[in-house]
Amino acid sequence: MQKEIHIPENPVSRFLFSSTRAGLIWLVIRLYLGYAWITAGWKKVTSPAWTGDNAGSALQSFVKGALAKAESGKDVTGWYAGFLESFVLPNAKIFAYMVAFGELLVGLGLILGLLTGIAAFFGAIMNVSFLFAGTLSTNPLLFILATWLVLAWKNAGWYGLDRWALPLLGTPWGGKASHKTHTTRVD
Repeated sequence: MQKEIHIPENPVSRFLFSSTRAGLIWLVIRLYLGYAWITAGWKKVTSPAWTGDNAGSALQSFVKGALAKAESGKDVTGWYAGFLESFVLPNAKIFAYMVAFGELLVGLGLILGLLTGIAAFFGAIMNVSFLFAGTLSTNPLLFILATWLVLAWKNAGWYGLDRWALPLLGTPWGGKASHKTHTTRVD
């Protein structure tokens, strides 16, 4: 039977992804991303073309623009165009609500520091979806920052509600396991 080998974490990643002091760095990134998401979501939630009388019409226009890019052989791959055409377009109203309220919830989660890693993950999923649809804008930057927040899930919300919410969920600061040190052992 092979014994488990513990590989020590390098000091930079230990600081960035496990130190509460790095939480201040993540706070700045969280607030920037949260503001970007909450403002985008609020515009959509209050727009009749997204969630009002004409719900879904803005998304239909967006999808049709992406499909036009796919037809001209630019910026949108065939498989994603197929997904947009056969699944998103017929369900544009539902997807419009999901996008509008999803953006708002991601923004709130990031600003409040509540379930930060999960909020950042769903924000990154939306960024990738927009990128696949051929929309650059700020999506690459937001995707990179969201990915970093996902990696820093343990301490990114330390200066936020995660400081209390995550221990209630059983992770990562509760009990003796959080004070355990790992040593390198090779047998």
